[in-house]
Amino acid sequence: MLKSELCDFLEIKYPIIQAGMGPFSNNKLCIATANAGVLGLLSTSGITSRDTQPGIFKSFAETGGANPDDDDETILRKIFNQTIEGTKDKKGVFGINVMVSAEMKESAEFIMDTAIAAKKENPELQDKFKVIFTSAGDPLPWGEKIKGAGFKWLHVVPSVKGALRCQKAGVDLVVASGHEGGFHTSWEPVHSMVLLPAVVEALEGSNTLVAGAGGFCDGKSLAAALTLGAAGAQMGTRFLATQESDFAQLWKEGIVKAGDRGTLVARGFVGPARWVKTATSLKHQENTLKFTPELYLDKPGDLTEGALKLIENEIEGMNAVYAGDESKALIAGGECAQRVDDLPTVQELVDRIVNDAEKVIGGLANKHLVG
Repeated sequence: MLKSELCDFLEIKYPIIQAGMGPFSNNKLCIATANAGVLGLLSTSGITSRDTQPGIFKSFAETGGANPDDDDETILRKIFNQTIEGTKDKKGVFGINVMVSAEMKESAEFIMDTAIAAKKENPELQDKFKVIFTSAGDPLPWGEKIKGAGFKWLHVVPSVKGALRCQKAGVDLVVASGHEGGFHTSWEPVHSMVLLPAVVEALEGSNTLVAGAGGFCDGKSLAAALTLGAAGAQMGTRFLATQESDFAQLWKEGIVKAGDRGTLVARGFVGPARWVKTATSLKHQENTLKFTPELYLDKPGDLTEGALKLIENEIEGMNAVYAGDESKALIAGGECAQRVDDLPTVQELVDRIVNDAEKVIGGLANKHLVG
């Protein structure tokens, strides 16, 4: 059976992490992935979209078993309770993804405090609600809060420098995210084939585990991650395109239809973002080059009038996805979208990934080798 240190560390069956993919709802997806034997991650940043992105917020609340009119703490608690109920029979393991960038600090503290209180108060949450996964910010200030509450701590980084920062902070597992990833990508385009082994080597000899993200979507790429020294792989786009996924049907179908060379990089909420290539995203890319060309020079720019207009266009495009308006929709997706051509159930997908990875690993000694 396919097993790694990641499985032992998190008490999951397979060395796969389902990405958080905020600010969008993945409440039902998380239940399905946890029940399939991988780590399910709940997105939480959707709780901040009540006023700015009502379609996203409504989906976030309702798929979590809450009413959009509930207060924020009630919504989060209902999501946690729904998840533990949905994973109870199969004892699935899950966690939350929390953005910790400077502008999200207050929201991150609220989300974590709510999670910590809920876990403390509900004995059923204590065994299976294991992980806080932080992203989009400096990990250093968060260790005492997360590990002091008994959570396993995962953090995503785009560089060796970031990985070493995680080691200093006491992160348990670093996810090295290559530039192939969907939606928010790093400023510098370092891809998984270079980044992942570099991070593994940088953390060699430490107690910090490493997983890969960005481009991982099937058995071949999972086997590649393990061969490169990782303890597992995180997958977002591939899990997005499943039957149980909370994402809008238009979004799922956009991933499946992406095809060869089917993505591009243009402006996103917090920097570069990867989008499925459509007439709308191509225009967004043109406007990115026109108004914020520094994005393609690997550095942030000022929030000029043009940059703010791009963000407005992005919000309009994301809301159009949930409204079913394909003509205006902006569909985020990883580079691996071109390798996604169906909408299986999560269990079917996980079984296929694991079986294919085992075949690849088992056949390596006899394939393409001489001597």
